[in-house]
Amino acid sequence: MQAKAEARYIRTSPQKARLVIDLIRGRSANEARIILRQTNKRMAPTVLKVLDSAIANAENRNNDVDVDKLVVSEAYVNEGPRMKRIRPAPMGRAYRYQRRMAHIVVKVSDNKTEEAASPEENE
Repeated sequence: MQAKAEARYIRTSPQKARLVIDLIRGRSANEARIILRQTNKRMAPTVLKVLDSAIANAENRNNDVDVDKLVVSEAYVNEGPRMKRIRPAPMGRAYRYQRRMAHIVVKVSDNKTEEAASPEENE
């Protein structure tokens, strides 16, 4: 069983968010929560909220799911839209810069159901 949570239009660059997401990919959900609480990055609390939401989605989808056995099966950051801004520059010129946004996606799953489903799909 797999559950997904997504946070869209987060005001950070995807590169900075990927630094935090890479820490939790493939880990158990409880271990990932501990790592995110102790990570000294501005994006860590946001990623923790997305992870908690994915865990809650798994509980809502299936009542007999064991939260202790959930694993972060997928975690990735996509680039969102960019806000183009103009900054004054010397001699009446203007410099353009971009404020980036990110879409954060976290998927959690039980390993037992994923392993049972994968051989059937390959045949």
